[in-house]
Amino acid sequence: MVQQQSQIRNKLLNILPERDMNVLAPQLELASLPRGTLIAKRGESIQHVYFLESGIASVVVTTPGGYQGEAGIFGNEGYVPTSAAAGVDSSSHDIVVQMDAEAYRMDYESFRIAMEENRSLWKVVVRSIEAFSVQLSYTAVCNAIHDVNERLARWLLMCEDRIQANELPLTHDFLSMMLAVRRPSVTTAMHILEGNGFIRAYRGSVVIKNRAALEEFAHDAYGTPEAEYRRLMSDLF
Repeated sequence: MVQQQSQIRNKLLNILPERDMNVLAPQLELASLPRGTLIAKRGESIQHVYFLESGIASVVVTTPGGYQGEAGIFGNEGYVPTSAAAGVDSSSHDIVVQMDAEAYRMDYESFRIAMEENRSLWKVVVRSIEAFSVQLSYTAVCNAIHDVNERLARWLLMCEDRIQANELPLTHDFLSMMLAVRRPSVTTAMHILEGNGFIRAYRGSVVIKNRAALEEFAHDAYGTPEAEYRRLMSDLF
């Protein structure tokens, strides 16, 4: 059962005009997604489209040689898999829940019909795809020009944005995949951020102690995609 729209935390569903949300609501069901849940699998049919209410999911790219890296993350600001909006019925990437999540989901065919019939949903989804493309482009730039310490700062800030809590249940394995580096590099970067008083690292979690200082340390690796998301979603209706 879908709760009142004002209480929905997914920003795409929350921003829809009430009449459009009322049409969509009967097709949505709330799903619990424990860490490790595979929302979509590369090369396989998309069964459902998910609008996250909480938690974080990663879009994971796998090379022909079997190497993996995270292309981007989603929280309650978006939906997955994005390829569903283009009428593509199979996923290009694996999408994995990295922090326990809840999400409203609808089956693929219902989503496709809604995209054709519900102009407001179409506008919201297309804007969110554009915002995600900005995140992807900044990930590529950051991987090219920023050192691992600044990239780690960026990802920690992005995770905190999405769960709105300063304690992040992050493992070194997850962080090494996010940053596309080996675990020893993550350990070194964590020591540097902790030594500066920005964070406190525990086994399986990270606590952000000084967000303002962490943002300053990240330099221009963080901030622009977040501002672009706010701009893109601010003038829809």
